[in-house]
Amino acid sequence: MYKLFTGLQPSGALHIGNYFGALKPAVEMCREYDGMLMVADYHALTTLKDPKAMHENILGVVKDYVAAGLDPEHTIIFKQSDVPEHTELAWIFQCLVTVPFLELSHAYKDKLAKGLEANAGLFAYPMLMAADILLYDTDVVPVGEDQRQHLEYAREAAAKFNNTFGETFKEPREKILKSVAVVPGTDGKKMSKSYSNTIPLFGTKDEITKAVMSIVTDSKGELPENVLAIHRAFKSEKELGALYEANKKNYKVIKEALIADVEAIVAPMRDKRDSISDADAKGILKDGGDRARERASKKMADVRKKIGVSI
Repeated sequence: MYKLFTGLQPSGALHIGNYFGALKPAVEMCREYDGMLMVADYHALTTLKDPKAMHENILGVVKDYVAAGLDPEHTIIFKQSDVPEHTELAWIFQCLVTVPFLELSHAYKDKLAKGLEANAGLFAYPMLMAADILLYDTDVVPVGEDQRQHLEYAREAAAKFNNTFGETFKEPREKILKSVAVVPGTDGKKMSKSYSNTIPLFGTKDEITKAVMSIVTDSKGELPENVLAIHRAFKSEKELGALYEANKKNYKVIKEALIADVEAIVAPMRDKRDSISDADAKGILKDGGDRARERASKKMADVRKKIGVSI
């Protein structure tokens, strides 16, 4: 079975844009592959410096994915910091690539372009990500079009090592998620916490209702375009056509229909998430960490032998 690897930073509460853009596709793909889901806590350290939030967010990621349908018996769910081989391999890769090569990173360049100071962790981030992927002989990594560079870095790190020390790492291929729905926010912009325009994925019905009712209904013709754009993530054009045609200018009825459609998907996941305790999440991470460490230690034993440090 092909091996799939994906990771998610513990960055806090998810919204429905996260669900359709990352969570749902990952859950569906992990049913078809030998999947690994990594909670990327060390990657998050490049920006998150709040220990309490980090702790809560890590457990939250586990609950989110299990609530959305990921089976921890089938897919290994683990925490990056529980497998020290990640940072060990990242250091080895950093010793093979050049500073100018790392300076090409989009995340690093974007930070500089905004006049912000990039920390060394962000600068070396691509090699830690390469280590994450290559450590497990990964075949496929699901990414958005804007994340293609991550795989290019991983393939370059694999090639550098293989050319220097002998064939060791498989060069993974990306699976570009072209068909993933991009859900706009309540103001018509891309749904993002930074824009305060989200509909919470695991919010209460009251919170979802408040968010949907706040959707800007400025429209061209007789259709509330922002409402329709979000609604398309939940129902087909055919189903929506009849609803919107029958309720032209009746935005309250249309928004109430959207609330019902959001609730139909969210409520079962919300109930499932509420049933998962912190102890349950920790148990999943402990089991997943042990399974991931077993795979990683075998790979690193070979790497250490190849580079000459095993005595």
